[in-house]
Amino acid sequence: MSKQQDLNARRKARVRARLRKVGGGRVRLSVFRSSQHIYAQIIDDTEGHTLVSASTLEKTLRDGLKTGADIEAAKAVGKLIAERAVEKGVSSVYFDRGQYLYHGRVKALADAAREAGLQF
Repeated sequence: MSKQQDLNARRKARVRARLRKVGGGRVRLSVFRSSQHIYAQIIDDTEGHTLVSASTLEKTLRDGLKTGADIEAAKAVGKLIAERAVEKGVSSVYFDRGQYLYHGRVKALADAAREAGLQF
């Protein structure tokens, strides 16, 4: 691995380790951000499966968005993931930003999910 990939992997492991300590049995809202899209999923780590997912690749979001790589797209994904989670009965999660800084698209997704009903 390159030095940057190694640093990203270490940051991701550090964030996940801290979240496991304070998670308290809650499910995890995980975010992946690429250069063209943003993805979010709610994962139950005790069972090892994904409860809900949303991304800018979905047909309903692709039609209404200019691009999948801006703050407006992240807000739409955050709102959608929160609505789906509330339908499934999930109201409290912990936010796993992964290797990404809590800034820009990641922050916009988190804020939109909070506004739509998720607590973290």
